[in-house]
Amino acid sequence: MGGKRRRFDAAFKAKVALEAVRGEKTIAQLSSEFGVHGNQIRQWRRHLLNELPSIFTNGRRRSEKDSEELTAELYRQIGQLKVELDWVKKKAAMLR
Repeated sequence: MGGKRRRFDAAFKAKVALEAVRGEKTIAQLSSEFGVHGNQIRQWRRHLLNELPSIFTNGRRRSEKDSEELTAELYRQIGQLKVELDWVKKKAAMLR
C-alpha cells in the first residue's frame, strides 16, 4: 500500500502549471524538479489553459449572480425561521 496522499496548494499548482505552459523544460524535468507525477502536471496545465479565458470574461457578472443567489437563500432561510418562530409561539401559548 502507498503512503499518505499528498495535497498541493493552489499556488504550487499554478507555479508548476505555468512552468509547463512556458515549455522551457520537459514534463519529465518538471516532474523531477517539483516531485510531482508527469500526468498530474499535464492535468494542471490542461486545467489552467481551459480556465484562462474565463478569467477575463464575466467576472463581475458571476460575482453579482453569486451574491444574488446568496441573498435569495438568506431571505428564504429568514422566512422559514420566522414561520417556525410563529409556530413555537403559538404552541407555547396553548400550553399556558
